[in-house]
Amino acid sequence: MSKQIKKSTIVGGVGAVATGATAASTASAVVGGSAATIMSATAGTTGAALAATAGTAGTAGGAAIASGMATIGSAVGGGMAAGAIITAAAPVAAVAAIGYGIFKWFED
Repeated sequence: MSKQIKKSTIVGGVGAVATGATAASTASAVVGGSAATIMSATAGTTGAALAATAGTAGTAGGAAIASGMATIGSAVGGGMAAGAIITAAAPVAAVAAIGYGIFKWFED
């Protein structure tokens, strides 16, 4: 009795693992670190750009990124480090969800 695993299930599983690995990697770099450590660990990433868009109006550069990460992190009861983890994992999760959806759409 053999079951065939759907491709969308494989894509979803790989996406979940990639999202978890990204979150874990970022967490090991930023948890317990200072703001400078968090900023250097996330500099130039898609997560930093995402955080900058959530930053306080009227700020630019590092201040926008730092306030954006703190704002995003506060949504889950954390601070800047939590925001850095979320913003690092969000793009990976989005790509995984899109990939899963595409495979699911074309499955029989």
